[in-house]
Amino acid sequence: MKPKILFIMHMPPPVHGAAMIGKYIHDSKIINETFDCYYINLALAKDLQDIGKGGLRKLRTFLLLLRAIRTKVKEIHPNICYVTPNSKGGAFYKDFIVVEMLKKMGCKVIIHFHNKGVSTRQNYFIDNLLYHRFFKGLKVILLADILYQDIKKYVNINDVFICPNGIPTANLQKINKNNKRFEILFLSNMMREKGVWDLVEACKILKEKGNEFHCNFVGKWSDIDENTFKSIIKKHSLEKYITAYGPKYGEEKDPFFSKANLFVFPTFYHNECFPVVLLEAMEYQIPCISTNEGGIQQIIEDGETGYIIKKHSPILLAKKISTLINDSQLCQEMGYKGYKKFYSEFTLQKFEDRIKEMLLAYFKNNYTK
Repeated sequence: MKPKILFIMHMPPPVHGAAMIGKYIHDSKIINETFDCYYINLALAKDLQDIGKGGLRKLRTFLLLLRAIRTKVKEIHPNICYVTPNSKGGAFYKDFIVVEMLKKMGCKVIIHFHNKGVSTRQNYFIDNLLYHRFFKGLKVILLADILYQDIKKYVNINDVFICPNGIPTANLQKINKNNKRFEILFLSNMMREKGVWDLVEACKILKEKGNEFHCNFVGKWSDIDENTFKSIIKKHSLEKYITAYGPKYGEEKDPFFSKANLFVFPTFYHNECFPVVLLEAMEYQIPCISTNEGGIQQIIEDGETGYIIKKHSPILLAKKISTLINDSQLCQEMGYKGYKKFYSEFTLQKFEDRIKEMLLAYFKNNYTK
């Protein structure tokens, strides 16, 4: 018989990196053929603005979620419960209850972190107590080696699996970027912490130094709204250099990736771990500039497939962009190296195979002699 797994994880809506990975697992032929799979959506938020907020509606939804999990566990008696918890704050306290309930019901639990922040709370008395209890007896999947530093106080390295994200391949035709001017792309939620204003400032510097370029901002309006963004662009006379398009999903993103010469993602988002948008850009043979946030350093090879810069560094960002504007051969070479790295490490099939092998190994260690 196939191992029976209950997946308790985030799935869209809302659309964000962890939810999309959850959807890929849910829809995976490899996973569903290897295991007897059952799925429960862990998400309580209706949209991105709802994430992190409380309220009676969420409390009621959470209580119903706990009942659904208990009912399903009693019904199917899973060999493994796979959970994608949050790492800190109110969302962690919620997921702590879920994981502890599963343990008390005798379940073997493996957690998959798509966020970070444990180390930022480990010196708080209550959180420290909860983390010691939470991680006891768990196996932990992380997105990158460097993220182990976040949980090393509580988790032995032998209890950790490393599983980088992967995304579906687009089966692209040959890409020809015959742009009249150098095209820069930012594609993410329009949040301050995603580095939107740092890129705008870098564009201002590039313009003042006489560089020819255009930058497209694509993403859902968030703590930066459309009117505020456009007023800042107008203030700096950047209307000819910057265009914002709002949210684009699925195939709607393809034209932006297809014409981009460079992808820029100067994030300092506190939960940033392994942004899949960088993988999307790499498949399109686009060099990437991003920060040393989370596991990004294991996606971008600095100086080879793009550049890693310090957070909050618009002057340095402008300098790196200018380097690629003025060296088209280097830009193309970096893009091609990123493309090769994507296909060797970050396809959806690579991800599915990694998840399958980890879950099989965990099952064999617990149920076979």
